[in-house]
Amino acid sequence: MNTVEPRNPYETDLDKTPANYVPLTPLSFLERAADVYPDQPAVVYGALRRNWAETYARCRRLASALIKRGVKSGDTVAFLAANTPELFEAHFGVPMAGAILNAINTRLDAASVKFILEHAEAKILITDREFSKVVKPALAEMAAPPLVIDIDDPAYEGGELIGVMDYEALLADGDPDFVWHPPADEWQAIALNYTSGTTGNPKGVVYHHRGAYLNAVDNILRWGMPIKPVYLWTLPMFHCNGWCFPWTLAINAGTSVCLRAVRLETVLELIAAEKVTHFCGAPIVLNMIVNGPEDMKAKITHKVEVMTAGAAPPAAVIEGMERAGFNVTHVYGLTEVYGPTMFCAWNERWESLSLEDKARMKARQGVRGPMMEGVMVADPIDMTPVPQDGETMGEIFMRGNNVMKGYLKNPAATGESFRGGWFHTGDLAVWHPDGYVEIKDRSKDIIISGGENISSLEVEDVLYRHPAVLEAAVVARPDPKWGETPCAFITLKPGAKTSREEITAWCRDHLAHYKVPRSIVFGALPKTSTGKIQKFELRRQAKEI
Repeated sequence: MNTVEPRNPYETDLDKTPANYVPLTPLSFLERAADVYPDQPAVVYGALRRNWAETYARCRRLASALIKRGVKSGDTVAFLAANTPELFEAHFGVPMAGAILNAINTRLDAASVKFILEHAEAKILITDREFSKVVKPALAEMAAPPLVIDIDDPAYEGGELIGVMDYEALLADGDPDFVWHPPADEWQAIALNYTSGTTGNPKGVVYHHRGAYLNAVDNILRWGMPIKPVYLWTLPMFHCNGWCFPWTLAINAGTSVCLRAVRLETVLELIAAEKVTHFCGAPIVLNMIVNGPEDMKAKITHKVEVMTAGAAPPAAVIEGMERAGFNVTHVYGLTEVYGPTMFCAWNERWESLSLEDKARMKARQGVRGPMMEGVMVADPIDMTPVPQDGETMGEIFMRGNNVMKGYLKNPAATGESFRGGWFHTGDLAVWHPDGYVEIKDRSKDIIISGGENISSLEVEDVLYRHPAVLEAAVVARPDPKWGETPCAFITLKPGAKTSREEITAWCRDHLAHYKVPRSIVFGALPKTSTGKIQKFELRRQAKEI
C-alpha cells in the first residue's frame, strides 16, 4: 500500500525571498550607521575626526579601488598595520569587494610574514611604513609577491615606502558611491587570522560573515554596551579582528579612538580627554594602568568599562583596576571562536564579598555568551562532561555559529578540532557548581604573553638548532607584567659551553623578540621512564625561579 507523506503547511509555499531573507553580514551595520547616524563621530585619531557618513564613503572607495586592481570574490587582501583608521576601514572595505581580510600580527618576523602571505595567497598587501623593515625582506624571498600599497601615516617618522602608491591615493581612485552586495551565502569567508597553534607554522583560521555578525552582536549583549560608546583601541585589530569590535562599533554608532602604540601616558590621556567609556586589552595593559602615576589616573573622573582576556589576569590586577575606578569584565575565547565567547557574568550573590574576593571570582573564565550555543567541560578522550564540583579537570569544548569555518588548507587539523561535533579548545579547566568555568592548565603548551600566543615547539626548534644545545624544553613562567613569558630549560652537549646571553642573542636572531625566553636554566631535563620530558615538572620549577 502506498503511503503519502503528510503535507506540512509550514513548509509549503513559504519560501525564502529577497523580501524575507538576507544573508547575515556585519557590513550591513556600517550601512545603517551611515544612514541613521551620519554625523556621529566614527573615528578619532589625533586631530583627525571622521563621522559615519565619511567612513562609509571611504570604505566604499576602498572596495571599488581594490576591484579595479583585480581583486575578485575569494581573494585575500592582507594588512600589516597599527590600530589606525586604515585598518578599521579595511574591516568593511575589503569584504565589500568580496575579498577576505587578513590582518597580520605586527609583531611577527619576516619569515612568518612571508609564510602567511604565501599560504593565504595574498593578492594585495597594504602595509604601514613602520613595518617595512620586516615586510621588505619577506617580499624579497617570495617568488610571486603581492601588489604592495603603503600606509604613509604622518604620525610615524621613519620606515620606508615600498609600495606602488599610498593608501590615500588608492582611495582617491575609488568610487564613494560604489554599490556593494551582501554575500550570496552568509557562510562565505570574511576574514583570515593566523594563530600559532602548537606547531612552528601558524594555522589560518577562517571566519564567515554569519559568525562575524553574531559575535559583533554578542559583544554588545555580553558587555551591556549602550548606544554611542567611545571605544579606545588598546586591543590590536589584528588579533581576532579586534575581537570583532570594528563591526560591533558600527551597530551602536560608537566612536573608535585609534591608537598607534599602547603607551601608558597616551592611554590615560586619551581616556580622560576623549571620555573613553570602553576598552579591551590583555592583562599586561591593565597591570600597566594599575601601576601608573596616580596624578594621571586622577584625571579620569568617569566610569570606564574594561574587558580583558589572555592568560588569566591575576586577581590582584583586577582588584587594582577596580580600586582605580575601572569596572573589569573577564572574558575567554580563542582565535578559532572569533575571540571571546565566554565571560564571567556578574552574579549578584557576590555583592557582599570583599573587593579581593570579588576580584577572585571575576578571574574565572565564566559562562557562555548569548550567541554561543554550547560550552562544556568534558573528558578530552570520550567527551563525557565532568562533574560540576570545581575540582575535576576536563577540556573546554564549544559549539555554535561563533566557531570558525576551519583551518585554511588544513583538513586534518580542522577534522581533529571538530571531532565529536564539538570544537576542542585544548584548554583544561574545572566546572564549578554554579556553572562557571575556570581554566587550570593549557594542554597545548601554548604560552600567552601580553595577549599573544607563543608556540613552545617553535621556540624549542630554534634552541635545538644552536650548536651547543643537546635538549631543550620551553614552558610558561608566570610574569607579573606579561601574564606569562617563555622559560627555557636546556641540556648542553658534552663538552659544549655557552651562556644565557649567547642563547638569548641566538633566539633574537631567529625569532620575533616577544618569543625569546626571558628565563634560561641549564641542566638535565626530568623525564619519564619512556624518555618523555616531564613538562609539568618544568612548569613547577619555572614558578619557583
